[in-house]
Amino acid sequence: MYEYRKLTQEQKRTLVQERLAKGYPPHSPPHPIQDSEFYLITTTCYEHKCRINTKERRQQLLNALFEKFTYEEIEILGWVVLPNHYHLLTKNVNFKLLSQLFRSIHGSLARQWNIEDNVTGKVWCSFSDRAIRSERHYYTTLNYIHYNPVKHNWAESPYNWVETSVHWYLENHGRDWLRSCWTKYPLKDYGKDWDR
Repeated sequence: MYEYRKLTQEQKRTLVQERLAKGYPPHSPPHPIQDSEFYLITTTCYEHKCRINTKERRQQLLNALFEKFTYEEIEILGWVVLPNHYHLLTKNVNFKLLSQLFRSIHGSLARQWNIEDNVTGKVWCSFSDRAIRSERHYYTTLNYIHYNPVKHNWAESPYNWVETSVHWYLENHGRDWLRSCWTKYPLKDYGKDWDR
């Protein structure tokens, strides 16, 4: 992660020029596909520091996301909030509005958490997105979200992590449905090297 910092000045200039030539922002994640129905949205804490480090903060973030997204008619279909990042499986994303929503949510939380922790500085990185391309991609993404606490060693089982949609799916679809989804749409190497 943060490979950019390890580059020489010339390598940095070349990389920025390549990004600009593609129409991407010089440093933020690009959002090249904006006409898909479903997206995996990922946001990390700056330098992957554990700033969402209590159950109360994770629930506060989830409440804010659901409140603001529902108001703007963006559906959250899957979620997991970990101490240093979170993932959302969404529908009906308006990208012009999404950056504004994240600034609103993240800005107020960053101020509050910095005061609580008696620190100053950046809390969040820009969000990244992946357009969902198929039914298989959708359900594999849902499995990836639910398995994320295990992948990052925050829990031994997806069911042991509170701030995840696995509990909603368990209650509304049942354990057999979740098992079937896991078997039919295995992760394999989904998400490999995303954290670099």
